[in-house]
Amino acid sequence: MEFTIEHLKKSFEKKEVLKDVSFTFRGGNIYGLLGRNGAGKTTLFNCLNRDIRTDGGEFWFSDASGRRQAAPDDIGYVLSTPTVPEFLTGKEFLRFFLEINEKQIPDPKPIEEYFRIVNIEPEDQNKLMKDYSHGMKNKMQMLINIIAEPPLLLLDEPLTSLDVVVAEEMKGLLRKLKEDRIIIFSTHIMELALDLCDDIVILNQGRLEEVEKENLNSVEFKNKIIEMLKEEDHA
Repeated sequence: MEFTIEHLKKSFEKKEVLKDVSFTFRGGNIYGLLGRNGAGKTTLFNCLNRDIRTDGGEFWFSDASGRRQAAPDDIGYVLSTPTVPEFLTGKEFLRFFLEINEKQIPDPKPIEEYFRIVNIEPEDQNKLMKDYSHGMKNKMQMLINIIAEPPLLLLDEPLTSLDVVVAEEMKGLLRKLKEDRIIIFSTHIMELALDLCDDIVILNQGRLEEVEKENLNSVEFKNKIIEMLKEEDHA
């Protein structure tokens, strides 16, 4: 499976944020999407998720059976600031999600088993989500996407504000998830991308560019990424 973006463009008034984004992402990989703050990473995700209208270009999935347009259920989106219905308990929210998506989940598991996947303890499952920590809310967002199994998962800096333990748990989950889907992981932290991701792409001056990773841990490789980001800053 592949996900292809071709000539995607987006401007806000006179500011051209995405100039000509073209790239093909391959299944089974985690892609680190690097870029300075304000480079347009979230704008790109919002375009792909159809939360905002593009000014041009297209994107689609392709496999051995051919090419098809991306449907809403094909794309999962985990925001940097978790959005959950805080008036529900974790268990109520998960039960509601399973009920409204029962036709799309052919072999549902017991609710407790889903909570074990993301290490949410039984005493926390019955708490209102307004009392959840940032990390627990983030886990609930991730859990919904684990259950829904979209072929493309967009992660907008989901680990930046998590403590070390929760961040390591989330990274382990992502490594398990990547086998059957494409994961694009947005971050401005280079070390995190190098640790977690199989491939690195940089959003540089409104375009996507892949960076070769033969010498992943070399000083030269890291300096190349830094120089590319500096070029964007002075553009």
